[in-house]
Amino acid sequence: MNMTNSEYDKYIQGMAPGSPVAKDLIKAFIVGGLICCLGQGLSVAYRQFAGLAEEDAATAVSMTLIFLAAVLTGLNVYDQMARFAGAGTLVPITGFANSVVSPALEFKTEGFILGTAAKMFTIAGPVITFGLTASVVYGLILCLLQ
Repeated sequence: MNMTNSEYDKYIQGMAPGSPVAKDLIKAFIVGGLICCLGQGLSVAYRQFAGLAEEDAATAVSMTLIFLAAVLTGLNVYDQMARFAGAGTLVPITGFANSVVSPALEFKTEGFILGTAAKMFTIAGPVITFGLTASVVYGLILCLLQ
């Protein structure tokens, strides 16, 4: 059977199941929103009950969300949430914690140095590198403009 590339593309698109985009968007929005609501609730709790200043409460919230995401990744709960919510679990701080912990757990059988330590930043390493580089460039631009 001879087919052109465009005919083959049409054939494949006709055979592939449709994606429930609206349903996926709603699930991502709800789960991502719940993660953000948890962060806001923690911020209020740290300010009211622990007496922290707003900046200190924000730091405590970040640390708490990173810790919770890492623990839930280790317990395979975060992965189950990601299967359900898709991009909704990529809320920056929890998604980043998950991207550091997941490879570390996956490669722990290769040992601490060559497994966990070497593979921990496989996904998160470029994010850290480009984030630091961008912050230096932005800082230099800010210094030059002032």
